[in-house]
Amino acid sequence: MEIVAKFGYEDLAVLYVGKKNEKYVEFVESTQPPIPREEKWVLIISTMYGCPVGCPMCDAGSYYKGKMTTEEMFEQIDYLVKQRYPKGEIPAKKFKIQFARMGEPVLNPNVLTVIEQLPERYDAPGLMPCISTIAPRKGTAFMEKLLNIKKKQYTNGRFQLQFSIHTTDEKIREKVIPYKKWSLKEIAEYGKRFYEEGKKARKITLNFAAEKENPIEIEKIVELFDPETFLIKLTPINPTEQVKTRKLESLIDPEKERVAQKIVAAFEKEGFQTILSIGELEENKIGSNCGQHALKFENGQYRIEQYMPFQD
Repeated sequence: MEIVAKFGYEDLAVLYVGKKNEKYVEFVESTQPPIPREEKWVLIISTMYGCPVGCPMCDAGSYYKGKMTTEEMFEQIDYLVKQRYPKGEIPAKKFKIQFARMGEPVLNPNVLTVIEQLPERYDAPGLMPCISTIAPRKGTAFMEKLLNIKKKQYTNGRFQLQFSIHTTDEKIREKVIPYKKWSLKEIAEYGKRFYEEGKKARKITLNFAAEKENPIEIEKIVELFDPETFLIKLTPINPTEQVKTRKLESLIDPEKERVAQKIVAAFEKEGFQTILSIGELEENKIGSNCGQHALKFENGQYRIEQYMPFQD
């Protein structure tokens, strides 16, 4: 894989654009200031070249050129790991590998192979794979296999699962996530099976990156989901090219936290652990939390002036 671009800050997030067989891919390494890298190090890799789902807020859905192979995913991880830890010995107490950049991971069975091989490939006591998914109906067999892998290799809260929900209105969900997927009820039922009780139990995340007009009905979440098993995460819609073109407004505004805090308080009143995940605004300048860079390379727009080039 050839690295064709690098953006960001060493002490926050660095985004890489790679080129393989005339196709472009993004992957990221990040920290969470002021937490040092030795405590927490996060890698975010792509699982596809583009994405077939086509969510209106996401640039990766503007094109789709196929699933990544097992080795193509490992190329991303290896590149990031070997820059800092040539021997593959990663000391971070929490070493998260998120299959959450470009692509829907549950539509690529090679992701399961990567997850199975991670403990053999790296000496990383803090290893924690993370999958963020829309729960596509085509991925039901994948989810069953994932459950078995988690039980065998990643017990005691060492695996993180997130479902992208975005709204509680099933009809609007069809527009926001225009792909055949599980209902909220089906997600709740699977989550009960996936959750592992115990002192180190890790709750399953329900993520809402909601548009301003899309409802989040707390009573519906209470009806379907157990706060002992699930937690809520509220995030702003990232300022992607698609968001700008469609003029989408985010329900969660980093500059107007009062609105978000009302939603947080309402969920917490019902017993749900609720995370307001706004992050560093500098990440928007870097483009480390969006799918914009690879799209620009695909379109031949190599000058990306609105983002920060890499700085030590």
